[in-house]
This record gives sequence, structure tokens and C-alpha cells, in this order.
Amino acid sequence: MDDRRAFRWDSTRIVERVSQYELANPGEFADNWLRSAFHELETSGASELRRSFGSGAPADFYLLQELKNEGYTDFIAMAHRFGEGGSIGDIDCFFSHFATRSQGGFSDGDLASLRELLLCLALAVKCVTLSGVAGTIAKVYLGQDAADQVLHGKITRGRSDRISAALWFSDLANFTHISDTVDSEEIIPMLNDYADAVISSIQEAGGEVLKLMGDGTLAIFKGQKPSEACAAALTARALLDRRLSDLTARRRIEGRPFTDVYLGLHMGDVFYGNIGSKDRLDFTVIGPAVNEVSRIVSLCRSLQRQVLMSASFAAIVPPTQMDSLLSIGQHVLRGVNRAQELFTMLPGI
Repeated sequence: MDDRRAFRWDSTRIVERVSQYELANPGEFADNWLRSAFHELETSGASELRRSFGSGAPADFYLLQELKNEGYTDFIAMAHRFGEGGSIGDIDCFFSHFATRSQGGFSDGDLASLRELLLCLALAVKCVTLSGVAGTIAKVYLGQDAADQVLHGKITRGRSDRISAALWFSDLANFTHISDTVDSEEIIPMLNDYADAVISSIQEAGGEVLKLMGDGTLAIFKGQKPSEACAAALTARALLDRRLSDLTARRRIEGRPFTDVYLGLHMGDVFYGNIGSKDRLDFTVIGPAVNEVSRIVSLCRSLQRQVLMSASFAAIVPPTQMDSLLSIGQHVLRGVNRAQELFTMLPGI
């Protein structure tokens, strides 16, 4: 259950606040929810719950005593259930409550109006919620930039842009050997730990993760100038080094398997957009540059280097970091016609 946002209004103003039903303090959240009128409606299956304070009704649910102290005379909580075909994941009901300071409480006409209003209000809230859920899902699975483009209607097959970007391709060192030798229940937690370190570093530096392929990660860095994209990729690499140091230390202490990350960096032009069939699209990058960066990272193990970069990437490394580069000569990349000069970072840089 996500944090819940409540809007509370009176006759003079609307106040937006994050309600007490939040996960910042799980213990308090659970206690408040269990004491709420909404929880009573959820467990009882009822559609309404009313407390007329002016008639001596008890303030026996969460927030009711506060409302009574503020001069409210009547309270009603309502549940509007979406039905079997209308739920959004676990979101299958809209709760609302209303209170009045009117001396006689809610009249029959007031309640009839509220019930009629609730249908429109529930539909509006559901539409906004659905939009938020769709946006969150798209960003989680596609990445921020790709999600924004898809949500704004860029869903036509074959529609793509040619962009120049710094390409990042990383995977885990010795992952196949680790998978064959450790308890199978350790594999997914280990992948999650290292994926979190890689993805967090890329996103913090302004990159966009496009694909997770087993233990591999494909990402791009865009900028107004190629040098900006290159600098962002190197920043992500530095952030990753720090995260890996902490992660390795923690997993070593816990007696759990640990490894390192191989990283290939390349600069080139790619096509960025929708690729696939009419029924199944992938928003990603394609082009020779993508193939080259995947071939570069595949050489890390045989060349015993944690980081390898192409000559086109090394050519735009910021001047302050030029001294950290070391050429390791010409190497043949599988599927690439000519040998490529590759570079690495000097130890400790």
C-alpha cells in the first residue's frame, strides 16, 4: 500500500496534506488504519458509517474526536467499490468521509446529495489514480525518458529518432560460475543487490536504463554536447565504484557471494524509439554502436579489465581525466569489420 494523500476542505479553503495513513512510520500507520472508519467499512462490507455527535453518538474511530472538538456535529464515511472488472491492482475501492458543523447535522437531502456526488467524485479519483499508476509502471519498466515519450503517444512501430549518445553496457563478472556453484536461492537476491547499485548510479548521473538482460544492463547518456554525455557516464562509473565497495564489504561480512561489474563504454549514433511487432513493442536503442558496446564489455574478462572504452569515447573524455586513460592496443570485436583501439582506466582512478 502506497502513501495516501488526503484533501481536507471547509467552506473557506482547501488544504492539501499527506494524511496520517502513510508508511513513514509503519507501526503508526497500521494502528491509525485499524482504528479508522475506513477500515471498519472495508472489513464489514458496509457502504456507509455515520456518527451523529449531536445525538450522542460516540467518537469511536480515528480522527472523530478531533472533529468533534472542532465543533463538527455529524460525520459520515462512505465506500464506493469499483466492482470485479473495475479494480486497479489492489485498488478496488474509494473511501471518503464528510463532516458538518450544522446544528442539526446532515439532513436527508444533504445525504442524498452526498451519495450522488460520490459517484462522480469516485470516478474522477479513479481516473487520476489510474493515470498515476500507469505512469509509475511505465517509468519502472521503461525508464523516465522512454516512459514520458510512450505516455505522450509515441507508440508507433518504426518511429525512432537518430541520436548521439554515450552507451553503457555492464554485466557481472563470473556470473555463470557463481550461478553454478552457489545456492540457487542466493542468485536473485544477489542480482537485485548489484542491479540496484548499477541502476542507482546510472540514474543519479542522469542516465537512462533501457534494458535489463539477466545480469546485463544497457543504458544511454544524452547531453547537449557529446562531452557532457561522456562526463555523465564517467560520473556514473565513479558512483558505481563506491557502491560496489560498500556492497562487497557487506556481502563478505554476511558470508554471501560477491563479485564485480564489467563495464563497456562507447560513443556513437543510435536509433532511439519503438522496435518490434504490431502487438509487442520495445522502446530501446539499436544500431552498430549498440553491438559494439556489447562486444567491448565481453572482452573485459579475457583482457582482465574492469572498464573498457572505445576510442570514440576516450576521445571526448574531459581533459581533467585524460591522464587516467591507458590504451591497451587494437582488438578485434566479434561482428565488427575492423580492429578497434580500446582504452581502460588506470587503477585507483
